[in-house]
Amino acid sequence: MSTKIKFTVLILLGVLFSSHSSFGRAKIPVGEIEVLKKVHDFPNTEEFELSPGHYLDLATKHTEFNIAYILPLWITKDSELVGYDEVEDTYYEIPEAELNALLAEQKLDKEKLNQVPFYNKYGGKAIALVIIAIIIYGMLPSKKRPVQAKEM
Repeated sequence: MSTKIKFTVLILLGVLFSSHSSFGRAKIPVGEIEVLKKVHDFPNTEEFELSPGHYLDLATKHTEFNIAYILPLWITKDSELVGYDEVEDTYYEIPEAELNALLAEQKLDKEKLNQVPFYNKYGGKAIALVIIAIIIYGMLPSKKRPVQAKEM
């Protein structure tokens, strides 16, 4: 085959495969998400029953800027304590006075419960910095060793 035909076939194959693969790529979700984390499990008694089989627990709720649901970069809305139904994965706003009374009744410390996990606060930033450092290191040109001619 001549080089002209090889070049034309190569270009056609490139166009053919690149157009299909670009439509099939999975999109990586990037943006703000609300994160709920259960921090205290109240006893499953009538006092904490929301509906049959559903009981109230305590969770923290915060909003973070996230990449692919696994790499939190920063917190956009601070953490707050909310009521939580684990079965339906829903939360309930609790007025401050009722929340304080509930915490006092259960002898719970609000400051200890209302904390964002370490990974959500700092872990995503550390991983993102490592990834950026690896990319920058890969882009740096390496030193070329001088080539010396050897006699045969």
